[in-house]
Amino acid sequence: MGKDYWKDDLNGREAEREWMVRTQLRSRDITDEAVIQSMLIVPRHRYVKEDKQELAYYDTALEIEAEQTISQPYIVALMAQALELKTSDKALEIGTGSGYSAAILSRMAKRVYTIERHNLLAHLAEERFNSQGYENIEVRVGDGTLGWTEKAPFDAILVTAGGPKIPDSLIEQLAPGGRLVIPVGKKEDQHLVRVKKTLLSELIEEDLGAVRFVPLIGTKGWKEAEAGS
Repeated sequence: MGKDYWKDDLNGREAEREWMVRTQLRSRDITDEAVIQSMLIVPRHRYVKEDKQELAYYDTALEIEAEQTISQPYIVALMAQALELKTSDKALEIGTGSGYSAAILSRMAKRVYTIERHNLLAHLAEERFNSQGYENIEVRVGDGTLGWTEKAPFDAILVTAGGPKIPDSLIEQLAPGGRLVIPVGKKEDQHLVRVKKTLLSELIEEDLGAVRFVPLIGTKGWKEAEAGS
C-alpha cells in the first residue's frame, strides 16, 4: 500500500478501516462479526500521535504517550474475540493505554471499566471517549493488577500488558461463566492465555499463542524496577 493510496477524506478514513479488516482480520482467524463491525467503526488514527496517523491502519504496534504502545489491529481483534462478549456483559480492561481497545469493547459489551496507571494516558483516553460519544466507558487511575473491587464481578476481563502470572485478584473478580484474557510469561515475550471460569467456579485455561506486550506493572505483576519502566 503506497503512501498516496489513501485520501484522508472527510468521512474519517472508512476505506482504510475496510482495508485493515479485509487484509488483516478476515484473511486470518477473526470471524466474530461483532469484533469486525467494531473495528470497522472505531477510528484507530484518533488514538495515536498525530505524526503516526498515516500508519494507524497498518498491521503494526505504534508508540503512544508515556513510553507505551498501542497494539497492532490484529492483536486487538484477537483479544476482543477471545472474550466472547455479549451485549449484556460488564467488562474490565487492565491497561487503558490510548483507549482504542476500550472503545472497541464498548461497542460489544454493555459497560466497560478500564484502569490505567499513567495519569496522562487516562486523561487522554477520557478526552477521546468524550469527544467520540462513548458513554458506557468508565476510567480510573490505579493499580490494575488489583482489579476494580467495587464494580466486580465482571463477565469479561482483558489485560493489555504481560504479567509473570495470572493475578489471583482478577480471578476472584471474574464472574462464574466469565472469561479472562491475559498475556503471561517473561518480560520480553509471553503467551496469550484465556481463562474461563465455569458456573461451578472451576478454571479452564487455553493457550492462544505467542505475543509480546509491555510489562504488567503492579502489586500482582512486575515491580517497576524489575520491568525497567
